[in-house]
Amino acid sequence: MNLQEAQKKLAQYSQEHILKYYEELSTTEQAHLLKQIDETDFSVVEQIKKPSGINKAQGVITPIKAMQIPEIEANREAFTQTGLAAIRQGSVAAVLLAGGMGTRLGSDHPKGMYDIGLTKPVYIFERIISNLLDVVRQADTWIHLFIMTSDKNHQDTTSFFQAHDFFGYRAEYIHFFQQDMAPASTYEGQVYLEDKYKIATSPNGNGGWFSSLQNAGLMDLIRMNHIEWLNVFAVDNVLQRIADPCFVGATISQNCSVGAKVVRKNDPDEKVGVMCLKDGHPSIVEYYEQTPQLRDTKDENGDPAYNFGVILNYLFRISSLEAICKTEMPLHIVEKKIPFIDDDANPVNPTEPNGYKFETLILDMIELMDTCLPFEVEREKEFAPIKNKTGVDSVESARMLLQKNGITL
Repeated sequence: MNLQEAQKKLAQYSQEHILKYYEELSTTEQAHLLKQIDETDFSVVEQIKKPSGINKAQGVITPIKAMQIPEIEANREAFTQTGLAAIRQGSVAAVLLAGGMGTRLGSDHPKGMYDIGLTKPVYIFERIISNLLDVVRQADTWIHLFIMTSDKNHQDTTSFFQAHDFFGYRAEYIHFFQQDMAPASTYEGQVYLEDKYKIATSPNGNGGWFSSLQNAGLMDLIRMNHIEWLNVFAVDNVLQRIADPCFVGATISQNCSVGAKVVRKNDPDEKVGVMCLKDGHPSIVEYYEQTPQLRDTKDENGDPAYNFGVILNYLFRISSLEAICKTEMPLHIVEKKIPFIDDDANPVNPTEPNGYKFETLILDMIELMDTCLPFEVEREKEFAPIKNKTGVDSVESARMLLQKNGITL
């Protein structure tokens, strides 16, 4: 993009102030700013003017039937064979959402680089690759793995994998791509500058993973390899099974557009989103939206009706993803503290929220699907999230669960 093209694009969205310091910048800084303008979707800021179309009102919520462990065990062999057949045909790939940093763990590096070992180095990325290698050995075939990074951690992440020889995975089956960014703005919709040559941006939410993969040009590879299913999962769960043949086979056998791994809630107030139907479509109710009435609702067996929490491990049918991406994903406007430069180009680090960031969420992708299979897994075998250094969902709790599952740290 050249300067004239940038001016034209910015004028379309009334964001001409972004080029305020252009003449003062070095050639390198000018190129950086023009590239950022080219890659930034400023249309999201326009949504401030029509907030009624965003963060839409709660629909009618009813229970959804989950496939529970007894039913899974009764059909495990058949489901597993169906899943293995799909994997051996090359129909299944995995997508790791790894754009986050280890800030809450006291690290300045990508979260996946965090060392959870006790007697030897054991990295989060290493555990994830090891889990996927279990299925590679079981199916006797390699599985394509797409790893989504962010602008903050892309170089560190790719260098780390190369330095560790991809933890034994075949390099040609690992594909890195960066998550698309969204601009951050004032409450009035004026995009902030973080520096004279840099727009204030943030990742466009975990619902942006598929559009980011498309924009990275990876759909050609997917089509060339006849991949039909993408198993999407987050970086912080070190016990999760990836491209799990039983899960894959169950989702295919039930002819669902998406499968969602779920665990039974520890207690009614556990802070996890739960599966449900919303206006007849599969959906997820976040923990802060769960009313006392929902928590107290019972099913026909007298068990809690909204009892299965998602663990951010989904199996999406690609044709269904492409269909929903033809419609506009719901956009969430979130108040945040946004560092910026003031009118005199002085850096400001606000102590209170001063504007909006814009996100799409993966739970909205579920709601846009016609069918979903909530697939129960054993919490102690597949759910060891690392969100904190100590306490609940921490490095400490994950270590205990890994050791309980026979993994040496």
